[in-house]
Amino acid sequence: MNQFNYFFLACMSILVFLPSNSYGQSKGNILDNVAFIPKPQKVNSSDGFHMLNDKPSVALLQPQEEALMPIFRIMGTHWKTISKNRISIQSSDTELQGDIRISIEESKYDKAESYKLEIEEDFISITAGDAAGVFRGWQTLYQIMLLQKANGETNYKIPTGTIEDSPQYKYRGAMLDVARHFFSVDEVKRYIDQIALYKINFLHLHLTDDQGWRIEITSWPNLTKIGGSKEVGGGDGSFFTQLDYKELVRYAADRFITIVPEIDMPGHTNAALASYPELNCEGKAPELYTGMEVGFSSLCVDKDVTYKFLEDVIREISEMTPGPYFHIGGDESDATQPEDYIVFVDKVLEIVKKNNKIPIGWDDYSTASIEKNSIAQHWSKKENAIAAKKKGAKILMSPASRAYLDMKYDEKTKLGLKWAGLIEVDHAYDWNPDKFIDGISDDDILGVEAPLWSETVTNSDEVEYMAFPRILGYAEIGWTEAKQRNWDEYKKRLAKHAPIFNLLEINFYKSSKVKWK
Repeated sequence: MNQFNYFFLACMSILVFLPSNSYGQSKGNILDNVAFIPKPQKVNSSDGFHMLNDKPSVALLQPQEEALMPIFRIMGTHWKTISKNRISIQSSDTELQGDIRISIEESKYDKAESYKLEIEEDFISITAGDAAGVFRGWQTLYQIMLLQKANGETNYKIPTGTIEDSPQYKYRGAMLDVARHFFSVDEVKRYIDQIALYKINFLHLHLTDDQGWRIEITSWPNLTKIGGSKEVGGGDGSFFTQLDYKELVRYAADRFITIVPEIDMPGHTNAALASYPELNCEGKAPELYTGMEVGFSSLCVDKDVTYKFLEDVIREISEMTPGPYFHIGGDESDATQPEDYIVFVDKVLEIVKKNNKIPIGWDDYSTASIEKNSIAQHWSKKENAIAAKKKGAKILMSPASRAYLDMKYDEKTKLGLKWAGLIEVDHAYDWNPDKFIDGISDDDILGVEAPLWSETVTNSDEVEYMAFPRILGYAEIGWTEAKQRNWDEYKKRLAKHAPIFNLLEINFYKSSKVKWK
């Protein structure tokens, strides 16, 4: 045997005994190398493993049981994805004993959703300042187990160490347009579960538009009877009853996601105008609209009945929505005269305030008299965001050219639009909210949101294809400090989430920018 053959065999022997590239790790089985998304703020590995019992016990302090019970229900659901067995719950007045030990210690954390995950050889503990932080910590642990399960591991060998983590922004959102095409309660719940895994904490529901009114208003029943009957393309529409909506609010809240309802106005209102003739200045209802054009409709801003209508709509929805925000739309109101638009928005802001909600509007509404506690959602014109800042409003960053999930990935993408440009996975990730607009800094920003408009999207499979994997990047932009984010490093972690997508049966776009595992 010649020297080359000896050298080749020696190299192969070394390769056989190299550490495996298991559950999303790149250099052996240590906590630092787990492919977490979003990337935690601080990870410290130690030499060891916790062998998680197939029937783990979760321990908590008895006084905290009520606050934590929604989390235990979710943990039980998650565990069914991992194992056929059940998690057991133990509570104590004093000392915690169990495989996973959970506690809320408010005095140790000054930022909402902060948590500390400690993985010891004998036990795992999640400590947080609030229940939301406990849930975020559990999602981090759950990702380790999902990465193992998705890569064929059957024994949950959790690398030891400590993760200390907190979010960069308090608002990390996704938006789903249920107006252009309707999505059922079960479809929205599925999306809630998917985004919760990546620590997104707000779901903005675009409930009304020219093509459909999707929320029951008991005092104005024709809004859904007529306005909810169609969708883009002319197919049959549908709507959420108030019981449906309350169920979505509850389901999201159990996963520490806050629902933000949007009733778009004064434009994007053809479905309402078709439902009630009196909302039109000429008193005549237009035909239902099933196309994709924008900017042609307007409520009659001079009529008293318009504000009676909005009083009822905002009141009924606010009563069902425990979250702090109410989105009034305000974009693309080309059919409303600018002076009328300002008068209209000012009146609507008073109605929102009367219902104890903080108003959010697309950045167009910065031309009105928005107040200091208002939120301007930046999507188009940078000068609108600057104007909103000068009036004391916070900015929610959703630039269409970076954050719109309905934009095509490339020219070959069959779904989506491209009026704001093509948004490949790297382009979606590689930007910083506080550097995007000159004059807008972190102190001005409430958070980030990724909207998914549904003109071309008709079902959950298509929602997932347009959202995944880009939504993971937006989740990380919202959670992880900019100095810790880097596309070249992120894409390696992202590649290792493909097995999770497959395990959870999430349809996703296999971008050529990523070497998928």
